[in-house]
Amino acid sequence: MNLPQACAVATLALIATLPADGVAQAWPVKPVRVVIPWPAGGSNDVVGRIVMQELARTFAQPFVIENRAGAAGSIGADVVAKAPGDGYTLMVHSTTHVGNAHLYGKKLTYDTMKDFTGVARLSSQPGVLAVHPSLPVKTVRDFVALAKSRPGQINYSSSGNGSAPHLQMALLISMAGINITHVPYKGGAPQVAALMAGETQASFATIGTVISQIQAGRLRPLGVGSATRSSVLPDVPTIAEAGLPGYEMSPWIGVFAPAGTPRPVIDRLNREINATLALPEVVATLGKQALDPAPTTVDDFNRILQVDFEKYGKLIALTGARVE
Repeated sequence: MNLPQACAVATLALIATLPADGVAQAWPVKPVRVVIPWPAGGSNDVVGRIVMQELARTFAQPFVIENRAGAAGSIGADVVAKAPGDGYTLMVHSTTHVGNAHLYGKKLTYDTMKDFTGVARLSSQPGVLAVHPSLPVKTVRDFVALAKSRPGQINYSSSGNGSAPHLQMALLISMAGINITHVPYKGGAPQVAALMAGETQASFATIGTVISQIQAGRLRPLGVGSATRSSVLPDVPTIAEAGLPGYEMSPWIGVFAPAGTPRPVIDRLNREINATLALPEVVATLGKQALDPAPTTVDDFNRILQVDFEKYGKLIALTGARVE
């Protein structure tokens, strides 16, 4: 063992003897690995890099991003589930994380709710119900009425079976009592391209992916899926306002740690992440991506995980979506 390795081992041994508050104050003494189980450039990656860059400044240690994409985030999540719960491995993941438990079932090599702990929610990324301009509807009520008059004849695109756009529409279909046809694509870009080309007539899409097309009049927004209106589409009502009271589905991005990570470390991370989300420059940068900062306490975030785990499970069962 060389001298640097010996020093690191000695430091970690000392940390192990500290009381809980001491552990949090001593951490981190080395770089923190941050797994983002999605490709570079997507919402998870953008938000994760913004926040982790600020945390690196705060803690004076590198927070090293590692993109491990594949299988709707489950490949990277598997890496984190098997990592030590010592505060030196984190994950930035989306609502898809809780949906995967139901979509993949026994194919997953980890337990979504037992092998991770939620650290903090970073942002919400509400979807907007948008339609091709050729569809003769201007409101959610119009859309529902047209769908009822043409059962099975309206097609909607999503970024894949069990994806947030798929489940957002599944909730609307269930609540409105309509029958429209799902056409899954392999990702958000082809999903929106299909809608733009008129291959499909409707879609739920992350606002950031369609805001320019909406502003240019190439797509028509009918409603946003969040509980409140979007700051970047303030004139577009919520789905609940527009005709389906009680509708709310707000996909999020959050930070996770392996189970067993010391609570004082989790709490310290949560405080610093929330402080980062309040910085004007961070708020402005997220706003450019049509993402809203959505800070929570540790306990509140874990309650959200449980609620969404159950909600997504019911919706996935309703759609019959499965990964074969």
